[in-house]
Amino acid sequence: MTLVIVVILLIAYVLIATELLTKVNKAAVAVFAGTVGWILYICYGTDFVMSQHPNDYFDFLSGAVPTSSVVKEYIAQNVFLKYVGRGAEIVLFLLATMTIVEILHNNGCFDFVSQLLKTRRSRRLLWALSIITFIISANLDNLTTTVMMLTVMRRVVPQLRMRLYFGAAIVLAANCGGALTVIGDPTGLFLWNMGHVTPTAYSSAMALPCLTAWLLPTWWIGRSLPETTDTEWVTMPYRGDDTRLNIWQRLLMLFVGIGGLWFIPTFHRITKLSPFLGAFCVLAVLWVVNEIFNRRLIDTDEMMQRRVPRVLQYGVIQMMLYIMGIMLAVGVVQETGAVGWLVAQLDNYVGATWVAGTLAAALSTVLDSFTSALTFFTIGKSNGLNSDYWSMIAYSTAVGGNILCVGSLSGVAFLKTENARVGWYISNVGWKAFVGAALGLAVMIVM
Repeated sequence: MTLVIVVILLIAYVLIATELLTKVNKAAVAVFAGTVGWILYICYGTDFVMSQHPNDYFDFLSGAVPTSSVVKEYIAQNVFLKYVGRGAEIVLFLLATMTIVEILHNNGCFDFVSQLLKTRRSRRLLWALSIITFIISANLDNLTTTVMMLTVMRRVVPQLRMRLYFGAAIVLAANCGGALTVIGDPTGLFLWNMGHVTPTAYSSAMALPCLTAWLLPTWWIGRSLPETTDTEWVTMPYRGDDTRLNIWQRLLMLFVGIGGLWFIPTFHRITKLSPFLGAFCVLAVLWVVNEIFNRRLIDTDEMMQRRVPRVLQYGVIQMMLYIMGIMLAVGVVQETGAVGWLVAQLDNYVGATWVAGTLAAALSTVLDSFTSALTFFTIGKSNGLNSDYWSMIAYSTAVGGNILCVGSLSGVAFLKTENARVGWYISNVGWKAFVGAALGLAVMIVM
């Protein structure tokens, strides 16, 4: 049964990596693998529990007769819920940040982004898009940032060829910016929730490598652009769902929403509670401010006619389901003992941190970066706080997804939004991203 569960996970990995070819949603694959894996696990529950948790199981029995019903109860309470809790912490954090973005977006708090793009000079527009994306992605998850910035970019740049270059630069900035902080990417959030890293030490270790992997290919892309490009913008974008908030109200909401996210590490350090609760606190305050500012519209039809970014909602909800599914799938394989066996086999070959980082980067070029990172976190032997291993894997999987574009949710969103081809991306951007990622890895190894 262990072999069957492992094969299911491997097949899921293949389907996730080939999503663009098979047209099978990776979230559906992950949820299926996680669900079926645990069902098969509990069918042979006694064997697995006696193999992995014999002492804890005997303590749970407390002299009672071990029956199939009792062992299932033990698995449900002491094994399964552990992985549900880990996945739920990340999913709830993403749910809070997604709602924060929704409130800010519907109140026009991001309209100022379009005003920063008032230029027809291609390289200036490229850097403006990249810098804004990098900064926002460090505070929000990279998929949300990518979808939002691609939407802004499409309003400003009408020419498809230029949008491909700008969109690729947005993907690079979103992935590198998200990897910079523990709240900017599910990988960093997982490490933080598990207590493997602290926010300050993590960002310090990731800063120079991420900047290298971002700045170099972006500069390279800029050299391929013409001097000027056609742009379309107006002084103040008309919003059919406009809430009539003035500038100071929108700035205040932006400060509460984005600024509040920076307080979450302090909240966690003071209370020791899960970071998602800090995100919920920020959401609660922003929600109250939103209700106060929009009190005249609450009971009117205008509130019901607001333009809602359905693409943003759909993409992030898929990501949440995907993360929960893949964490359950990897968790059940870990509980079978297969991971422990694999660690023992690889100990002599993946002992060096940089070797593990290189393998992780290679895997994340075709497999989703979070799945690749979770795989190497599971088989890693490092247990130290702020260990080099954690930051090495987090960096390698983040930038590895930039090389082929299919290895990150942000890249897939770009390919679908702009109908871009993987071949075009590889020939025009992918090899530049590879050089930047390799140099960033070299910087991290030296550090």
